[in-house]
Amino acid sequence: MTEIAAGLLVLTGAVFSLIASIGLIRMPDIFTRMHASTKAGVLGSSLILIAAGVVIGDGGTWARIVVAIFFLLLTAPIGAHMIGRASLDEHHRPRHK
Repeated sequence: MTEIAAGLLVLTGAVFSLIASIGLIRMPDIFTRMHASTKAGVLGSSLILIAAGVVIGDGGTWARIVVAIFFLLLTAPIGAHMIGRASLDEHHRPRHK
């Protein structure tokens, strides 16, 4: 049963990672690209890490997974914010339809 749950988590994480990569290609400007890659990328990576925890299952692994997910949740928005500020400093503006 744990293999099925882990498989579904990996599949869902892979779908979210695919959505993030498609968002990087399809979005019109750097600001929407950052949004797509940050949100879906962190969720996809977190789901894949949780799947690894379900398969391995010991306490030390879960502690490392929680720390890794916390690190992803902390650094991804900060990195996107820094890229957004740098692009605004370089006079890039969002596209309007």
